[in-house]
Amino acid sequence: MRSFLVFAVAASLAVAAPLGVASAQTAPEAYEAVLASPIRTTEDRERDTARHAADTLAFAQVQPGQKIADMIIGGGYFTRLFSAAVGPEGQVVAWQPAEFIGFQASYGEALAAAAALDNVEAVSVPLGAPEWPKDLDLVFTAQNYHDLHLKAFAEDTAARVNAAAFEALKPGGLYVIIDHDAEPESGLAAVDSLHRIDVDQVRREVEAAGFVLDGSSDLLARTDDPRTANVFDPSIRGRTSQFMLRFRKPG
Repeated sequence: MRSFLVFAVAASLAVAAPLGVASAQTAPEAYEAVLASPIRTTEDRERDTARHAADTLAFAQVQPGQKIADMIIGGGYFTRLFSAAVGPEGQVVAWQPAEFIGFQASYGEALAAAAALDNVEAVSVPLGAPEWPKDLDLVFTAQNYHDLHLKAFAEDTAARVNAAAFEALKPGGLYVIIDHDAEPESGLAAVDSLHRIDVDQVRREVEAAGFVLDGSSDLLARTDDPRTANVFDPSIRGRTSQFMLRFRKPG
């Protein structure tokens, strides 16, 4: 298990609100020490500007001591960020669906690397059957919600995942979704072909699970993305327009 430093900023953030309770948004500048954590890779730091790392932590209201589920971790960028942010009193559940690991070996390697962090629990179960501990403060997913609607998976996968997120979160807990913008009113039409999804489609689905919209941001929006190209196309990869939604479990 790899150890990590706890920075003074963690202590200052901890007094902003009771641990385990979602609070008012913290100023992005407060996360500077988190970004400098030695558990983060050089590649992570190189991506921080494009991904607006500190602003995203602020939008998700991340605090020391929280319990966070990183849903579909990919390469583990946000898992490492959350691990540094919640500190030794917090916990991060890193979920990499079994189907993703079967599709690409690097996903399994990323999950193994995440499991080596002291405050991270690695989980790999089928996509339609997520298993997370109860009383989470935050369920977070970036650039992967659309995958819940890929034709390879059952039609009710998104509904099942949203229900699992609702069940796992404590009252007042947050569900934050970031994904690639599709054209307005396109619903699920671009999910398989472009790996994009209509923001209103996501909102309808998540609210149907019992969540209420708590905030949104155009921080990752880009007017130069026509939203008509596959997100892996070299002409747009890494420069897509993305939406940010924050939902709250009532209570």
